[in-house]
Amino acid sequence: MSVIVIAYTTLDGIVTDPDGSEGTPGGGWLFGHGPEVVAGDRFKLGTSLDEGVLLLGRTTWEQFSRLWPERDTPFALRMNGASKLVASRTLTDVSAWSNSRLLEGDLVDTVKRERRDVVVMGSLGVARALMAEDLVDEYRLVTLPTLVGTGGRLFPTDTSPVHLECLSVERAGPATLARYARTPA
Repeated sequence: MSVIVIAYTTLDGIVTDPDGSEGTPGGGWLFGHGPEVVAGDRFKLGTSLDEGVLLLGRTTWEQFSRLWPERDTPFALRMNGASKLVASRTLTDVSAWSNSRLLEGDLVDTVKRERRDVVVMGSLGVARALMAEDLVDEYRLVTLPTLVGTGGRLFPTDTSPVHLECLSVERAGPATLARYARTPA
């Protein structure tokens, strides 16, 4: 089992409001480079998507549950078919998107018990909670050549240094896909 955090990020490290739905001043930066930036399996999830579980926070799940069920591309079919675990203290019904279930109990304990790959999409709070417990095995970041200046960053500035190993970097349209893993202890 691996915990994989995926994120679209700007060159200056901003991950929040990529689609502009939050109405932040720099929001909507994701689509400034065309639709191919988000087309297909941009993060090369492969079997992790098919055999693992997507772990989503409430906000991300609500956005995705309105977006993905209406799509029928090959990648959308994989997203819709994937197992989804929703971390929320307020949701009671996740039937709007197939294969979704609410996380019961503690987030960290649930992830530690999971036998499948866990893929965290969006969901900055969920990602940071797992990062704080040193549970993230890999980061897959699609970085766009955009500078936003303000917004939430995936990596908090008030933490101890963490050393990662670069597994690969490749061009992904106007962006880059970089994969980083924890260095062996």
